[in-house]
Order: sequence, then structure tokens, then C-alpha cells
Amino acid sequence: MKWWHCLIIYVVANGISLIPAGFNGDEAFYNNFEQPGLAPPDWMFAPVWFINNVTSLIGLYTIVNLPADTHRRSSVIWAEGISWVLYATFAILYFGMKSPVLGAVNTAIGLLLTILSVAWSYRISRKAAWMFAPRLAWLLLATYVSAWIALKNRDIFLEIGPFID
Repeated sequence: MKWWHCLIIYVVANGISLIPAGFNGDEAFYNNFEQPGLAPPDWMFAPVWFINNVTSLIGLYTIVNLPADTHRRSSVIWAEGISWVLYATFAILYFGMKSPVLGAVNTAIGLLLTILSVAWSYRISRKAAWMFAPRLAWLLLATYVSAWIALKNRDIFLEIGPFID
């Protein structure tokens, strides 16, 4: 893997994720929900995800460039590949389809895959595991917040909820 492969992943994933949130005029959709006290402000998402993306790409680059027969290398690559698809499609589900439930499911699956990436990477490259750690920390918070929002608010796309008052 070359550095520019990471750049392509970054540009494609962020390009896809910008479409619903950036161009449909509904950037404040997140702010319209009843939210838990721990919910980060909307302005925080862009810088945090920039850091998460850069560190995750460094981790992926590190893992991909290990010898092909390295134990769990391919598992981490698959987990990271699916994580990038989840990242790219989150905005489509949450903002485009206006579905906090699908957004919460996406986030929870991303958390699970990140836990696996950290655990599997730790044995073969501690550097890579530490590069995935910021995303793990963020997704722990994001999964709590997104599940809370999904349970406490109406899902327009699925026409369900709120599940708790």
C-alpha cells in the first residue's frame, strides 16, 4: 500500500459522506433531536473525524504493509474496509434517509469492528492498534449517543419511535 492509496480512501469516503449532509440543506438535523447530556456539539464531528480518519489510515497502512502471511492481517484489513464503508454511508442513513435508528446500527457495527481491529492489531502491530484507538474512544461515545437518540426520537424513514419517553 502506498500513501496515495490512503488519500484515495479518504477522498472517496468523505466525498460519499458529504453528499446527504452537505448538500440537502439539513445540516442541523442532528440538533433537532432530543439528546443526552454527553452529546457532543455538531461542530465537533468534523475535526474529530478528521483525526480519526488520519489515524485509522495510518493504522491500516501499517497493517497492509506487514507480510501477507501475518496472522490476523487479512482480518484487520476486512474489518477496516467495512469500517470505511460504514463511515462513508453513515450520512446517507442518518441525514439523507433521516433515520437515527439506522444511524445507531451503523455506529454500533462500526464500534464492534473497531474493537476487533484494535484487538487483532495489538498482537501484530501495537502502532496500528494505537492508531485505531482514537476512533475506538470516539465510537464508544458515539454509540451511546446514537442509541440514546434512536430510542428517544422519532425515526422518519422507518416510521417508528420514540421507544422511550
